[in-house]
Amino acid sequence: MPNELASRLEPLVAEAVGAAGFDLDALDVQQAGRRKLVKVVVDGDDGVELDEVAEISRAVSAVLDQHDHLIAGAYTLEVTSPGLDRPLTKPRHWRRSRNRLVRVTPHEGAAYVGRVGAAGEDSVRILVDGEVRDLRYADVRKAVVEVEFKQPPAEELKLLETDAYGKIGEGTGTREESR
Repeated sequence: MPNELASRLEPLVAEAVGAAGFDLDALDVQQAGRRKLVKVVVDGDDGVELDEVAEISRAVSAVLDQHDHLIAGAYTLEVTSPGLDRPLTKPRHWRRSRNRLVRVTPHEGAAYVGRVGAAGEDSVRILVDGEVRDLRYADVRKAVVEVEFKQPPAEELKLLETDAYGKIGEGTGTREESR
């Protein structure tokens, strides 16, 4: 029942989160004793500040109260932002991770660490061992951000910015040759 409830609530919650200028990253509804726990994970291009989480929480709460017949009982609302351990599964996750180190586990071959460059709809540019290459999302089994405690090396950022191999074409996810 909670999964069915989450799928019925998702468009309502997504609209409230979107109206606040953020993306609904995940929605989960679980039974917690006599109450339901509605967990809403939100994200934005510049992350999510604590004041913004409070604003989103009020907006989502208002929407849930307007549709309390769907929940049919008491609930606890938890609004949060994704943690660093969230897998990069959507193009927007990759865009928001630009210039960060990620550990990529491909469907074939060994895992590796690279720095994220420009992200398109189907692939991302990634710097691995000093070489910029295209990585198709379809080739990724799992990718997560690696924690760094210092600024990225300027030379790596420069390689990603001046990328001599080309750039991700807007909306296509394909490489465009520079001339």
